[in-house]
Parts: sequence; C-alpha cells; structure tokens
Amino acid sequence: MKVSSMLIKEGVIHDPVTKKKYQADILIEDGQIQEVAPTIDRKGHEVVEAKGLWVLPGLIDMHVHLREPGREDEETVLSGMKAAINGGFVSLVCMANTDPPVDDPSVVDYILAEARKVPGFRLYPVGTITKDRKGSQLSEMYLLRERGVVAFSDDGSPIMDALTMRRAMEYCKPLGIPLILHEEDLNLSEGGQMHEGFYSTLLGLHGIPSLSEEVMVFRDIALAEAIGVPVHIAHLSGAGSVEIVRQAKRRGARVSCEVTVNHLIFCDADLAEYDTNLKVNPPIRSQADRKALIEGLLDGTIDAIVTDHAPQAVQEKELDFDLAPFGAVGLETALGALITCLAEEKGIEFLDLLPALTVNPARVLGLEEPGIESGRRADLTLVDPGRGFRVGEESFLSRSKNSPFLGKELKGTVVETIVAGKRLKMGGVVVL
Repeated sequence: MKVSSMLIKEGVIHDPVTKKKYQADILIEDGQIQEVAPTIDRKGHEVVEAKGLWVLPGLIDMHVHLREPGREDEETVLSGMKAAINGGFVSLVCMANTDPPVDDPSVVDYILAEARKVPGFRLYPVGTITKDRKGSQLSEMYLLRERGVVAFSDDGSPIMDALTMRRAMEYCKPLGIPLILHEEDLNLSEGGQMHEGFYSTLLGLHGIPSLSEEVMVFRDIALAEAIGVPVHIAHLSGAGSVEIVRQAKRRGARVSCEVTVNHLIFCDADLAEYDTNLKVNPPIRSQADRKALIEGLLDGTIDAIVTDHAPQAVQEKELDFDLAPFGAVGLETALGALITCLAEEKGIEFLDLLPALTVNPARVLGLEEPGIESGRRADLTLVDPGRGFRVGEESFLSRSKNSPFLGKELKGTVVETIVAGKRLKMGGVVVL
C-alpha cells in the first residue's frame, strides 16, 4: 500500500460552485486529489469509508482571534488551529488585535512560524491599518504585505477619523489586498452592552444602536467608491447595514461583507438570562435584524459566514454582564450550529450556505479556491449530518470555553478533517 495514497469511498460530495451534491469516490495521492469518479477500485489504497457522510471542500474561517502573542492563556496559534481542525476548518484568517498587534513584520514572522507547527494548515495573518490600532498613524502596510498578510484591519476598533481612513485606502490600493473594517461609531456606542431596543430597556442595560454601525458602513463605502479600492465589512449585524451594502453592490461598488454564525442564529431576546457568552461586539440584534441577515446571505449581499472566534478567560466571562468582555468562541460549534439551527430547523438548504464558508472567502482575499476535483489540493471535511453531539467544556480543544452553545445538542459531527491529504481528524478525534 502506498502510504501517501488514500481513497474516500462513497461520500456525498457537496459542490459550492454548482450547488449540486452527488455520491462519488475520491482518490488522493501526495496531498492532491487525483481522481473523482462514481467508483474507484479499493485495492492498494488506504480507504476512508464515507457512506452517508457529507464531503465538503475544506472550510475557511476568514475572521478569528488567536490571541497570540499576548494572551496565550486564552488561545495560542497552535490551540486555535487544533480547535479549527476539530470543527472542520482547514484555513484561518487571524485578526491583528494581539498584544503586540500585527503592526510590525516581526509579529507576522512569529505567527507564521507558529503556524508551521501544523504542516499544511493554512493560517493567514492580517496586519493592522494603523500603528498600535490607535486609528491615527498608518502602519507599515507595504512591509506587512511583503511579509505575508492577506488584508489589513484594526478589528476590535473602528477608525473614527475619515481622513485617516481615506489615506489608508489610498495607500492600500496598489497593494492589491482589501481592508477589513470594524464599523462602529464610538460616539453612539460608548458604554453600550447589548443591542439598543426593547430588551436592553427590559434588562436595564445600556444599548448600542444599529445606527452606530450603519453610519460607518455608509461612510466607508462612499470613501471606497471614490478611491476605487475593495473593502470588506466585518461582522455585519443590522438590517440597515445589509441594505446599504446591497445598494452599493447594485451600483458596482467593490464591497464585500460577512456575518457571524451567532448573528444568524440568536437575537437580543436570547440575552434575557444575562448570558455573557452572548455578549459580543457588534451585539446580537433584533429578530428582524436576524431575518434580514439571513435574507442578505441567501440573496448574495453577504459573502461570507465567519465565527469571529474570540476566546476570553473564564474568570472574566463570569463577571457581571456590564463588566464582562465581549466575545465568544465558535470554531468547534459553527458547522453543527449552521446544520442544526438553519438547515434543519429553518429549512435552509446547506448547499446555499456552503459558498460562504469556502469559495467566497477565498475570492474576497484572493486565495486559492477550495474544490473537489482532480488537481486540487486535498483539503476536505467529512461530516455526519445526522450524528449529534452535546456541547460541553470538556469537548473543546480551544483554551477558552466561552460558547453560547454550552449545554446544547447540535447535529452535524465532523468525522474527518483532511489537510493537504493528511487526516488530522480521524474518526472524530484530532490526531496532532
């Protein structure tokens, strides 16, 4: 038997481009897909039995926080990659709000060196737009690009000054990679703990209005159109913002955007028990906003689904709601949550969600598009759609456990995660 030869037998392939699914065998040799056919002879190959399993092209999460350097107690690059593999992701795009932030080429070098601890796993760093993410002096964008960042973002903080944003767009334009923008007017959101509305009043918490996002989305799309540069709006949360992006795309603006799993599934009513694991920024908004986000995803206004995986120390999340930090982990529950809460409970076809987890993020960032065909790198996720699992702290490989799905039953167990032809998750167990 050739050690480098693997045959995935009788899996149900899901194609995010054609949005078709079909049963086939997949032959992998030397890290690449060699053949996809209705039947391939088993002889001479390591066989992975996949009857009844979904076979997906390797998933991309284009918005995660890995905390290293600076808060290794919450997450490291290695633990984040393990969590990703456990959740079926083969590629991550990590934000720049570490400590120190990714505003110096040496930090890029460090992150990429840590990423090499899992050979074949694709970890793409993002550089800051401004020095120390303070929103004033631009970072050394050219040097960061040369070192390997795939985008620029001050995520976690907005760039309040319009002139600074304009200069960032002008400087970024010839570099050929997008800006990823955290859209929040701090003058409107200051002191806010959750979405401003009925439930913030009921719970006695200071609210964050949807307008704090909308005005910044409008401003930055207007700047981007004037300068002719692509921008990507991070974690869109409100109906008004969805409509602003929709209209901009109709005008031909070079704008893309994303939505988090949590914003697709939860609404502000779910915070009635003061669950700090649902305290995220931007906040979980109203039921009407949630419906608008789903509609925007299905009509193509929203390009990508992300986790915004944001580990937080347990002792900090146990503080009173108004003192607890924003953020929730999501890498290990995202796929199950989408299958359970959207595909199964809402009747949304999973194939309609798949492009936002695969080819669309790759297109936004100019990365190699995942696919299941001859000649492609063998990055695959095998899922048992009917097999359930209970979300418990003991099941996480992330160093943090701040998940809004704790204690919940989800369907859609990741059985295998294959990275460059290597089975890094086998039979439901990560084997690094």
